[in-house]
Amino acid sequence: MQLSPLQSRLAASVIASCFVIVLYLFLFAPQFAFAAELAQTPSTLEQAGSFYDDDDTTEFLDVQVPSYEPNFSLFDRSIIGRVADGAVPLDLDSPTTSNLDPGMTIAYVFEVASISGRSAQEADTTHELHISSNETPEFKRTNDLVRRQTPSRTLYVSVNTCDQPGRISPDQTSMDPPQLTLFVSTSSENTLPGPGRDEKTQNAIVFNEGAVLYNISLDSDVYFSISAPQVSAKYFTTTLPYNYEVAVSLNGYHHSYDSETQPNLYWVDSDASSSLLTTQNLTSRPEEVVPSAPYTVFVQDKKNLAINGIRKSYCGLKKWAQIRPLQNGDSQATTGLRRGGDDNLTTQEFYISGLNASTDYSGIIALNTSLSLGKRQESSSGGGMVVYNAVDFSTKPSECLQVGVLGQIILTILSDGACTFVFNLTVCTETRYAVPGNPEKFPNGTALAAFYDDYTRTMWDNFDKVLQQTPCEAPPTQKYSLVRDCDDCKQAYKNWLCSVAIPRCEDFSTPDQDYLQMRNINAPFPNGTFVDQSIRDKYGGNKAFNSSRNVEIDEAIEPGPYKEVLPCDYLCYELIKSCPASMGFACPLPNSKYGFDTSYAVPDTSKELSCNYPGSAYYPSAATSIAISWMSMVALIVVPLLLG
Repeated sequence: MQLSPLQSRLAASVIASCFVIVLYLFLFAPQFAFAAELAQTPSTLEQAGSFYDDDDTTEFLDVQVPSYEPNFSLFDRSIIGRVADGAVPLDLDSPTTSNLDPGMTIAYVFEVASISGRSAQEADTTHELHISSNETPEFKRTNDLVRRQTPSRTLYVSVNTCDQPGRISPDQTSMDPPQLTLFVSTSSENTLPGPGRDEKTQNAIVFNEGAVLYNISLDSDVYFSISAPQVSAKYFTTTLPYNYEVAVSLNGYHHSYDSETQPNLYWVDSDASSSLLTTQNLTSRPEEVVPSAPYTVFVQDKKNLAINGIRKSYCGLKKWAQIRPLQNGDSQATTGLRRGGDDNLTTQEFYISGLNASTDYSGIIALNTSLSLGKRQESSSGGGMVVYNAVDFSTKPSECLQVGVLGQIILTILSDGACTFVFNLTVCTETRYAVPGNPEKFPNGTALAAFYDDYTRTMWDNFDKVLQQTPCEAPPTQKYSLVRDCDDCKQAYKNWLCSVAIPRCEDFSTPDQDYLQMRNINAPFPNGTFVDQSIRDKYGGNKAFNSSRNVEIDEAIEPGPYKEVLPCDYLCYELIKSCPASMGFACPLPNSKYGFDTSYAVPDTSKELSCNYPGSAYYPSAATSIAISWMSMVALIVVPLLLG
């Protein structure tokens, strides 16, 4: 039958429409099957095996929505993800703070699925179209055709104790509050590790001074808990719970502590009420710049037990240390960056004021790794911190002045001793230690530092005028030395002048040492008393004992008796080696009749402090390594002794 033109167009349209429908079903039918498969795979399709294969079903579904995990802001992921009953899920790099009553346990879980779908390796994986054995097109990963494992990574778990049950009476017990315990499990049979659980399926780690660190390979979900011990009501306030901060990370510990025996903090010197502490060099080259002070300092009287049990916890120190940064910004510790030394490197210094006389303290610093690395901002309770080992230091005694007697009670008042701490001098920039002082004439370190600064500036100006007469810019054949120049002379004189003209002071009650020299023993103490008569009878006629090294000290300051830390001998030898012989500098030899033992000390690297030198502190210094042998110095001793 012949069709009319209208019928021919209709037939062509119907045929084209049917072809499009068939083509659409052929290409996109798996999508309809996938939607139905979310509930259950139809039995007819299982029998046919045309579009679905049991071994490939999981792979196919995963490719369409690779490692998808719902994350809705209105719902907690604990009701969405596969979390063990009673366990609190943790997110990476998000510190969590909780209270924990004694005898209680809080369980946590970190799910490996929370990172497997978002890992950089998975995100960068390409997909290609493959034809399976049944000729059905499907997507498979080109670099992982069979295995569907998450690459092994390391999970770092760190916890800090911020608060703990307090002692009912510090005088009643010296016992520290018991430590928390971390329990960790990766077994599906122990999703709530803790006390009383199978020890074969969990690890137990007791906190160390309020901190615990643990890392584990992240091959499966990690279950862990924090458990508080029972606390004796006889010694501790059981109503006060523990408080802690826990964090997990893939990049390293969020909280940590340095277990090295050598602390990163050094004690420079103290007087009766203040002390100076300094860090190691923060830079290795002069051109390196430290934009801001990275360390925080905490100071504690060693007899005060408040931080016992939390010494390695930043949030614990931040809350309980006697001297710590306060929320209003106030602190007894003044900190700042300082560039100096022979290499002009940067250190951070802490000037601690308001201390008690004759007291032993511990100084602890913490480094803010979060801000220094620029990875994340510091959490409210102080996450991202490394706590370093403590350094011990002590303050000098004060003089006791008896002012009256009431019954059997002797009334006394305290005044600072003969030694006062000074720093920030303009000429002797490396001088940062206690010097002979007098609180009645110089009530604070600033006024006393001004006196020493003026004196050394006058001495320096006189030296500079003499040196200007030397042809420093002359040709090598006309110079005073082929190996030293005027710059070397200036530096050597400055080092020697600052150590001699500004004596380093120790209280007279300090036990005798080879490097300590008694000074001014015939003068009265600030309280009007005198040195023991037997000492004055033995040494009182010797000028080295009955006066100060610098006559200006006795005339202007009148410090009373004190002991001087003698300058290092090599400072004098470097001076005569570096300056023109016409200046007349000379040095004594040990055991010489000119009084070496009362003028200089030989460095001893086995001691924390064995002599005074610019930048000296209470720790062994490499500066002593430049001392030269006595035999090499014999030829340099050309004039009589020059005593400082």
